[in-house]
Amino acid sequence: MEVKNFDAIRISLASPEQIREWSYGEVTKPETINYRTLRPERDGLFCERIFGPTKDWECSCGKYKRVRYKGIVCDKCGVEVAPSRVRRERMGHIELASPVSHIWYVKGVPSRLGLLLNISPRHLERVLYFAQYIVTNVNEDARSRAILRHERELAMRIARIDGEIQEQVDAFDNQLEAGLAELETEEEESVRTLDERINQESSGVIAEAQTLQTWLQSRVGKKAGEDKFLSWSDQPVVQAAETLSADHDILINELVQDKLNDLQAESDAEKADIRLLIAAKREHVRGELGAHGDELRASVEERKEKLRGQMERDLEDLKSLEEKQLVTETRYRELADRYPDAKVILSLRDPDKWFDSCQNTIFRAMRLDHADAPANIRTQIAMVRKLVVEDTFGGDIDDRAHAISVYNRHNETVRQVI
Repeated sequence: MEVKNFDAIRISLASPEQIREWSYGEVTKPETINYRTLRPERDGLFCERIFGPTKDWECSCGKYKRVRYKGIVCDKCGVEVAPSRVRRERMGHIELASPVSHIWYVKGVPSRLGLLLNISPRHLERVLYFAQYIVTNVNEDARSRAILRHERELAMRIARIDGEIQEQVDAFDNQLEAGLAELETEEEESVRTLDERINQESSGVIAEAQTLQTWLQSRVGKKAGEDKFLSWSDQPVVQAAETLSADHDILINELVQDKLNDLQAESDAEKADIRLLIAAKREHVRGELGAHGDELRASVEERKEKLRGQMERDLEDLKSLEEKQLVTETRYRELADRYPDAKVILSLRDPDKWFDSCQNTIFRAMRLDHADAPANIRTQIAMVRKLVVEDTFGGDIDDRAHAISVYNRHNETVRQVI
């Protein structure tokens, strides 16, 4: 073939089916040559069974040699007897675990895929080279249900915290009430004991005074043989050789009244001391048990606020998801664990949703004049018109069934490659 003179050359991409037709075998190992024998590794990148022998008219194991065995495939090593130059012509293939994008459409200037998807080449490469995930579709109904589920979960968890802590709060309240009731009983008992003692002393004073008055009344007008005293007073009521009269009876009444007043004052003072002591004990009990209760309630509120903050951050993450948003692997795993039904990885979109999206964005802009179209998508419009509409859809962007059938054929090709 004379390659110096030609009128035109056309370069196109081969389909997966054409590549498999041209291929002589699948490369399944990354090895090239054996480091000891220096011979190509079987099923590797230099495999003789796929690409041909390294020596003219000789199989790999040496069973068949010379040109007379031309075209024979060795039953031992599987290498066809052929000239070594066929290694320059034959092609193998690699079955991919996931779809890949051709470098022409990614690295070309401008990037065709970047324009079609309205994604910068740098972000597109992160997705194509599996560095990050991309959100392809956000189900608003599912997001609304997830938000409601989060709100219900928040209410349930807060109620669970309240239920767990309510028993401890009730125990503190019961202990506080029991302590206050005990102090109330102690106060009543102390006051009753004091009243009994004061009443007993008052009765003794009155009885002693009545005894002395009876003695005086039986000897009125006579002289006393000795001094007469009341037990609580140093002042003699009657002095020796003093004539007894009604005035002594009045003096006894005055002394008795003074003593009773002193006892009443003593009773009031001691009652005040008792009440002050009980009040101090009451404040101590309230302070000690109340402080524990306040700490418990504060810890509960802190847990609630922490839970609310975490749930709000989760909701913000959920609400912030948008189409074409890049997601790191760590966040993707968090989202996948938190929302198992969320579609956040790059996948094949639903044809109807895809067509509706194109109708609302690219196709609508294509119906405008270039001068009226937004400046940021003019290049995108031109690329879509050339690559998609004219070549793929045959120029008719309104034929929904035709566009979706073309899209499904493309997806089926991608699935076969996968």
